[in-house]
Amino acid sequence: MTDTNTTSTEASSSEQEQAGTRGRDRRDDHDRRTAVRERYDEIAADEGTGDDRERNVEDDGEDCCSPACCDDDREATPVPPDADAQSLELGYEPDDLEDAPDGANLGLGCGNPVAISNLDPGETVLDLGSGGGFDCFLAAREVAPGGRVIGVDMTPSMLERARENAAETDQDLEDVDLEFRLGEIEHLPVADGAVDAIISNCVVNLSPDKPQVLSEAFRTLRSGGRLSISDLVATEPLPSAVREDPDLVSACVGGAATIEEMEGWLEAAGFREVSITVEGEWGGEYDGEELPIVSARIEARKPETVDD
Repeated sequence: MTDTNTTSTEASSSEQEQAGTRGRDRRDDHDRRTAVRERYDEIAADEGTGDDRERNVEDDGEDCCSPACCDDDREATPVPPDADAQSLELGYEPDDLEDAPDGANLGLGCGNPVAISNLDPGETVLDLGSGGGFDCFLAAREVAPGGRVIGVDMTPSMLERARENAAETDQDLEDVDLEFRLGEIEHLPVADGAVDAIISNCVVNLSPDKPQVLSEAFRTLRSGGRLSISDLVATEPLPSAVREDPDLVSACVGGAATIEEMEGWLEAAGFREVSITVEGEWGGEYDGEELPIVSARIEARKPETVDD
């Protein structure tokens, strides 16, 4: 009888401990998502563009996915003030910058997902974390005529900025259905099997639940659809102090998954033809140590045989 009671007590204690851990994890995820939302809300509220926004690390901390944002000695580290110049370094063309409306390019990316997505006229594209709409406008140019572009962002002020950019652009969007939706990339406001291609630029690393993001991406893709994203990944596990620093998470560094983790999550979600190509060192230091962060091109495909 005593053994039975002891076993029951131990089981109850274990269940309570697991419930407590789940509760802490949910609170941590909520706090992390809130910190990211608040940080990008500040960026969106700034009326300037990448060229004229004041981005002083000493006064304002890190506000971008830039190598300078994750240096431990932030007061001595300048953040690149020119979003257009940074975008050119990442592989965008001068015509890309010219075609996009003013205020769309916030200099927050780490690659050029539109360039690797091989979009065709008439296709439907989904942008995870669309920000000011920069990549959406470029994608719209590629899928015209008859295409559709959906941008999803969890920050209301960022969404408002993207919609204002769409209203003010000189770009001919009559032959393209372009819309921006409020939502979290872990719970996409998009129907099953609705899109041909998914792009994203330095956003997935911000999510506290990356497997869920990739599962949602898989759900929304049509059979044969493709994922083409640019993001930051780690070549080895990051120190816990880096992963738990909300400023570094918001700067696209603290949440970087390892390449092996990302490959595993993509395959577990159902993707095939998974490819992660390192494009360059991202740099940055923490506590005097170089961080193992690189920019990468992440590509995968939903099998043709999967029912939508």
